[in-house]
Amino acid sequence: MKGILAAIVCSMLLSPCFAFELDASVDDEIRRTYDPSKLEQSLPELPKTEPSQSASPTTKTSTHETPPKSLPVTPDAKPQIGVKKFQNDYKYDKSTAIRIKKGTKFRVKSNSVISDYLREGAKVSFTSIKPVTQRYITIPEGTKFTAVVEDSHQPQMSGNGGLVVLMVDSITVNGQTKSVHGKITKANMKKIFFNNMKGKRSYWKGVANQVDKGENFYKKTRRMSSKLADNPVGIIISPIPVVTGMVVYAVNLAGSPLFALWSKGGRISIPAGSEFEIKLLEDVYLY
Repeated sequence: MKGILAAIVCSMLLSPCFAFELDASVDDEIRRTYDPSKLEQSLPELPKTEPSQSASPTTKTSTHETPPKSLPVTPDAKPQIGVKKFQNDYKYDKSTAIRIKKGTKFRVKSNSVISDYLREGAKVSFTSIKPVTQRYITIPEGTKFTAVVEDSHQPQMSGNGGLVVLMVDSITVNGQTKSVHGKITKANMKKIFFNNMKGKRSYWKGVANQVDKGENFYKKTRRMSSKLADNPVGIIISPIPVVTGMVVYAVNLAGSPLFALWSKGGRISIPAGSEFEIKLLEDVYLY
């Protein structure tokens, strides 16, 4: 069966009806009509074009890149203490500074008059009259202090005396001026409470003065009545002065607490060169 099929296929391929014949007559006609060399010369020139900008430049890549150098790391600064208030008063290291302990007291003298005429913000100065010795340092005699007036007023009604409140704000020792926080504890050898230098309060003194005025007036009227009683004519009116004196005395005695409200307290005026005591409320560090 396979042999029959193979014979049939071979006979079909060898048959003339399955032969292919190429027709070259068309190519000959084209060659006679058109000259290929002239055809190429008659074509227009192609426009010139610039090289494409999209072409990416070749880049050299290196497999090993050196990492950028890191910036040097500086250690954290140590905490600094102090507030710059003066030209040579700067922040410093607590561990290397010399400390003047809080609570240290200095005996000083005033360089000017201190009175209730001073206004808030005014400056006064003091000079130490005795050295103070502590560990690693001796604060010599002649050390300067300055203080600022925080509050003041002159004598007021109701017997209130004058007032001066000073806060020590600087110390100059061995050429260094440092800001400090201190107060006055003694003024003119007298102890001060709450840092208030006050004039004498005279309210109760005003009460006593009013009583004394009534009593003195009563005594005058009694003497006057005694003189009138010696005269036969004046004996009739002699009780009038003494009665008047009694009324005035009673009024002054009963009204003295009210009348004393119009009395003023004492002035405060401490002369220059008076002795004071200064106490530090905070540590002071010297470099």
